[in-house]
Amino acid sequence: MTSRYNPAAVEPRWQAAWAETACFRAAEDPSKPKAYVLEMFPYPSGRIHMGHLRNYAIGDVIARFKRAQGFNVLHPMGWDSFGLPAENAAMAAGVHPGDWTRKNIAQMRDQFAPMGLSIDWDRELSTCEPDYYRHEQKMFLDFLRAGLAYRKESWVNWDPVEDTVLANEQVVDGRGWRSGAVVERRKLAQWHLKITAYADDLIAALETLDRWPEKVRIMQENWIGRSLGAEIDFRLDGDAPIDRIAVFTTRPDTLFGASFLAVSPHHPLAAALSAEREDVRSFVADCDRIGASEAAIETAEKLGFDTGLRARHPFKPGETLPVWIANFVLMEYGTGAIFGCPAHDQRDMDFARKYGLPVRAVVAPKDAAPDAFADALEASDAAFAEDGVAIRSDFLNGLAVAESKAAAVARLEETDAGRGRTQYRLRDWGVSRQRYWGCPIPVIHCAACGVVPVPDADLPVTLPEDVSFDAPGNPLERHPTWKHVACPSCGRPAVRETDTFDTFYESSWYFLRFCSPQLTDAPFDPAAARYWMPVDHYIGGVEHAVLHLLYSRFFTRALADCGYATPAEPFAGLFTQGMVCHETYKTDDGAWLAPEEVARDAGGARTPDGRAVSIGRSEKMSKSKKNVVDPAAIIDAYGADASRLFMLSDSPPERDMDWSDAGIDGAWRYVQRFWRLVDDAADALPPLDSPPPDAGAMDEPARALRRRTHQTIAAVGDDLSALRLNKAVARIRELTNAIADAPQDTSDQRWAVREALEAACRLIAPTTPHLAEECWARLGHETLLALTAWPEAEDALLAADRITMAVQVNGKRRGEIALAPDASDADAEAAALALPAVARLLDGGPPRRVIVVKGKIVNVVA
Repeated sequence: MTSRYNPAAVEPRWQAAWAETACFRAAEDPSKPKAYVLEMFPYPSGRIHMGHLRNYAIGDVIARFKRAQGFNVLHPMGWDSFGLPAENAAMAAGVHPGDWTRKNIAQMRDQFAPMGLSIDWDRELSTCEPDYYRHEQKMFLDFLRAGLAYRKESWVNWDPVEDTVLANEQVVDGRGWRSGAVVERRKLAQWHLKITAYADDLIAALETLDRWPEKVRIMQENWIGRSLGAEIDFRLDGDAPIDRIAVFTTRPDTLFGASFLAVSPHHPLAAALSAEREDVRSFVADCDRIGASEAAIETAEKLGFDTGLRARHPFKPGETLPVWIANFVLMEYGTGAIFGCPAHDQRDMDFARKYGLPVRAVVAPKDAAPDAFADALEASDAAFAEDGVAIRSDFLNGLAVAESKAAAVARLEETDAGRGRTQYRLRDWGVSRQRYWGCPIPVIHCAACGVVPVPDADLPVTLPEDVSFDAPGNPLERHPTWKHVACPSCGRPAVRETDTFDTFYESSWYFLRFCSPQLTDAPFDPAAARYWMPVDHYIGGVEHAVLHLLYSRFFTRALADCGYATPAEPFAGLFTQGMVCHETYKTDDGAWLAPEEVARDAGGARTPDGRAVSIGRSEKMSKSKKNVVDPAAIIDAYGADASRLFMLSDSPPERDMDWSDAGIDGAWRYVQRFWRLVDDAADALPPLDSPPPDAGAMDEPARALRRRTHQTIAAVGDDLSALRLNKAVARIRELTNAIADAPQDTSDQRWAVREALEAACRLIAPTTPHLAEECWARLGHETLLALTAWPEAEDALLAADRITMAVQVNGKRRGEIALAPDASDADAEAAALALPAVARLLDGGPPRRVIVVKGKIVNVVA
């Protein structure tokens, strides 16, 4: 009787065997090609979720495949373990953030173990440990010496609940991404890294990243946002506190359509006026309450304040423009000032209509009647922002936009009213965060000496353990002793920097530390980094497409300029996997239900107590909508291999996938079927290493199975190389179907079945490694499949030696013929006419016509 495959017994046994032989431990070996496979490391929340399962299953398939191909594989694991959630937990539960974090790491390590990942756990790291962050403190001091780190006052997004600065991307609809609090704008002294110094190179090098998704490269280029334009000096008339306003614009060709200037509420002009006028101070305060993010400001009502000042038009002698303060102008972009051209910018149009400012059309479609078009546009509320030609613009009239821009810049430079300039949307990276659970910034503030770097010999600056979270804000700021220290330069009393690094700082170099994580006197060994870097396969969510990847690209460049052995690009290949989704469920009163709280039957869905349940669309699994499936429970019920198989075969890995009971049940059934296929055949197969039968004398069923086997080997290898993981699984299923249907009556056939089963085990091993090892052993092997080479396809068996063609008579299928691939049309016609069904219909007479579509079909007209 066929035995049942029991993953609960099988999977731990093979995991122990892999650990005992240390077959996933990595070491530099110049004689072998390397493959660095890395999934974006997780935050230790304490529980793995389905996104983890999918992400790490994809990476594990790549790592196991590359290892089988003969690559020296580095596949490490670490923990992105600093961050605000630990502080929130400390406040909520009265535990220390370090204790909470380390407990969660231990829990998640235990949860990852049953997945059977081919990870080198000897290289495990955690970013919250001093032996990690001491090195990034040294990097910061090197950046400081190189002029790549600096401190300045800047306007920041401030979360009043979490009492910390937020990046623009952490502000969603004007609210903090975690707390949901309305974000405020504050001016704080912040540490910055000069990422803008590398803007041109960061854009140019995107062209070299041909193994990155195109959408990610576009997102990065747009975020850096290089714009060619002009900086214009608008000189102010009358008694103004400053003499001119500089404006950067990408559309100097529309200057003749300008009807106002607007400056940010934080522009020097606004600040000077605020110092003298209560009405200006009040307006600026109103602007600061709107929210800080670009998105929040863009969607808010456009508000303006007329300063009463006038600016001279650079192209129209004697004409001046009113100067406003406007809430939609950001100090962080351009120069913090704009000129408004309402006819050709919708935001400016809305502002102009609200405050009764002129609308002047200066661009028209190429084929339009200029005056008629301009008159209609100036009476409209919709701006014209398309390409066209300049009109009502003096010396620019008739020029296309590109030509008009060049001519406008040339005139500005001739008259000393401005200059051509390249501007970037990218801003320097503010790395200061006002929280405890982060890496301390290693500087000391001395009243006499100013900012003094902590001496290298005194690193790491570690966090104090005795902190209190009984009040909002940063515990380091109010610590009674930690921040008080003698100045390293003059010895006088001084204070430590109490801000800590943005956690993106830790994740911007962790991939380098994995090259030599036990090293104590340096962040990584240069020789090891030269061998392993760059990361060949980096796997993670597209939500990190901008910040994490951009900061990491900056870091390797900045470190190289400071003398570290780093490549220009950290990630040679990038793969962004899709999300795991599930149906959502609600009761009639709108309460969300978890999947285990819903019973399905032919009549629909109900709760266990009989209440009706409405089934919503499939959405990303989230705690808020309770459509979460616990991967630990799934692995307990079905085993890791069935879980991995469903994750990897349901849909292309770059797309979202829907988790379903039917899907995991189907994967479980295939695991059982695969095992039965091997177990039923194993005892009747020829012994291991039996010599192959004579190919020329092999019977047709054996030859056919061998062809299918070697064609599958080639195709699955191609699919895995291209990350078509679902297609690879589909091809293996087709092969096992062919094995199940293959006769085993002759020694040739039994030999071909053994070859096919062994190939199937090797091909499916990256996806279902435990099942493959068990089947490999059942076939008589004593070596680990994890250490077995990838099978090689025999070229002679890749080309089909027979092709099948359908035969139709008067449009109806009557049979099929098998021919050599190089058979002539005459051969195909003769074979088709010889079919009994065709001959019967022709009744001894010749066909009226025969049409041969080579390799596909023979059409006979009777």
